[in-house]
Amino acid sequence: MLDWFFSSQFWLELLLKYGLWVMFLSALLSATLLPGNSEIIFVTLAINHFSVATNTMAIGQLLLVATLGNSLGSLSTYWLGRLLPQPYFATKQTKSVWAIQQVQRFGVWALLFSWLPVVGDVLCAVAGWLRLNALWTGCCIVLAKALRYVFLLLMLL
Repeated sequence: MLDWFFSSQFWLELLLKYGLWVMFLSALLSATLLPGNSEIIFVTLAINHFSVATNTMAIGQLLLVATLGNSLGSLSTYWLGRLLPQPYFATKQTKSVWAIQQVQRFGVWALLFSWLPVVGDVLCAVAGWLRLNALWTGCCIVLAKALRYVFLLLMLL
């Protein structure tokens, strides 16, 4: 009954028809604590752009939408971290302790690693929790996310 929904043809057509929207949502959700992988969508759309001469989507649009969605997802994690009570350092979880130490040591510059899976989400949340400057946090996150997608594009050339 729902065979069409689970077919790869359906998902490919959806991706090609609504590519930038799918890219934005995938990038946004995969930058939060929800699981996701925006790189697959990004690479698929970029390959389609390079291989189809009639493709109307500019590669710059794809890069901008992916960066915007991924950055907004990380910034939402940052702001959720800011909602937590002021820090007291009684946590024993290894990833959390490591992230706290790195953010305390490097400040907002630690967010240049916000593109990393799992660790990047924790870094963004810890940055909010430690009340790092929002403007510099946003700049570092956007830069890191943009560089990741540029690197993916360069790998395709």
